[in-house]
Amino acid sequence: MVDWVYDELVLAADLVSGNGWTGVRAASPDAQALSALLRRGQLHEGEDLPANFRSPSSIQRKTYDLSTADEHYEGTPTRGGRLDAPIIAAFREDTAGMQARAAAIRAALEAGETLPAANDEEEPEAREGGILEHLARRRERDRGLRSRKIRAVLAAGGTTACEVCGFDFGVTYGERGEGYVEVHHIRPLHVTGATTTRLEDLALLCANCHRMCHRGRWITPDEVRVLLRPGG
Repeated sequence: MVDWVYDELVLAADLVSGNGWTGVRAASPDAQALSALLRRGQLHEGEDLPANFRSPSSIQRKTYDLSTADEHYEGTPTRGGRLDAPIIAAFREDTAGMQARAAAIRAALEAGETLPAANDEEEPEAREGGILEHLARRRERDRGLRSRKIRAVLAAGGTTACEVCGFDFGVTYGERGEGYVEVHHIRPLHVTGATTTRLEDLALLCANCHRMCHRGRWITPDEVRVLLRPGG
């Protein structure tokens, strides 16, 4: 059995949210289409996949797992995975935003994008999701955006401290942390699609604030800054 990764679950939950918050039958066109897309295996690059991998029947089972994990479901839930309840809750909280994320994941897979191999040290979270995050990081590397953004900030007299909380890796870790910071797209690429990214579209963030931007429904650095205020 191959575990369902985050992006696959988002696509399955998208079917649930569009089907009156219930599962879809294996014979339905939606289940058939999602099965065909996932069976290409792009989210499990390098794995040995069984012949029945993500069959229409498995799509049916997983969508019912997700629908019964919904807090609004009144019956006995099926035995699903640990991510089922959080993902269906995210769809309930921000249906339009999560449906947009699903559409972006689907578009990336249809365009032939793949996640890197599981042993790629630069992508330690690839297996639990995020082809969109992978694309964002890859585009940053391809265009040298990270280095250019940092150079531009320093040239203007700024620092590599986090723009949200002020944490500075160099101050805390000394020489080892000097000049280190993460670079974040203020408008996520799954919203903008193919676009020309300007340096002002990027923010310098510490690892904690960066993760808070990406966790669940994507929020902006300004919204994370509000969370840091008393009562935020």
